[in-house]
Amino acid sequence: MSGALSLRDVREGGRWSGAQQLKNDAIFVAATSAWWLCGRLPARALALLGRAVGAMGHAVLASERSRAIAHVRRALPELTEGQARALVRACFRQLGIALGETVAASRSPVALLTMSEGALATINSARAEGRGVILPSAHLGPWERVAATLVARGVPLVTLVRESYDPRLDVLLGGVRAAAGVRTIPRGSPHAAIRIVRALRAGDVLGAPMDLRSRVPSAPVPFLGLSAPTAIGPARIALRSRAPVVVCSLERTGGGLTITATRVHVRASDALDPALELTRVINDELSRRILTAPELWPWMHPRWDAHPAL
Repeated sequence: MSGALSLRDVREGGRWSGAQQLKNDAIFVAATSAWWLCGRLPARALALLGRAVGAMGHAVLASERSRAIAHVRRALPELTEGQARALVRACFRQLGIALGETVAASRSPVALLTMSEGALATINSARAEGRGVILPSAHLGPWERVAATLVARGVPLVTLVRESYDPRLDVLLGGVRAAAGVRTIPRGSPHAAIRIVRALRAGDVLGAPMDLRSRVPSAPVPFLGLSAPTAIGPARIALRSRAPVVVCSLERTGGGLTITATRVHVRASDALDPALELTRVINDELSRRILTAPELWPWMHPRWDAHPAL
């Protein structure tokens, strides 16, 4: 069955069926039309509209809502049922707000986020070693604004991105990233490995979102306390290239939501499988950050599901 499905997945060299083509064309036209219309609205109005869209998604997307609640129950068993459901409602609203902010960024400069004291120094210190930097991150809050803020603060960021099921949607979002100066490498690109090596040799910072399940070589590693298939490539690249690893994302601190950076280490002699151990250390740090602001993470993502639709 999986082989038959891949024949219909353009990310794996397949072709859409006639019915898929019609459906995806309709979705693309609707998405670009809504994008254009919403792009005429003020940023504040877009944030409010995004919040409303998120609330509506929570109301009508029953399967995604149920999946999110199930994930929260498993990862955060200390929450009551009411608290778990409230967290999921907030999660949908926050994703809607992030969508509104992304649309706003398509026509005006991105509003930059606060960076903690020492975050930029941590990244620059790692860069000074001259081997590039691996920067694991998470889809925590307005992650597109996190990337834009890093670039605006002088970080030469090149980030790995997940391809959409429809390449036209990648072009749409890619324009927003390019406008903010964020360079990208599609994970599934046939030249991804070469571009990664070149970026590190040039001293760039390679952003590697690692909190979502994706179509790359993965290994089961604890994430938010539960075993989850996690991309192991960033750890392997770091160990082979001897590039330093700095985990960077938003997190809630005493001063509110702030971009922070934490360097993590694993020596090859410290574990039977250094790549697996480094991935575990990265996941632990990402999990800690998510738990500071759990409503900002997409709990409806099939992170732990046996057969997710990715």
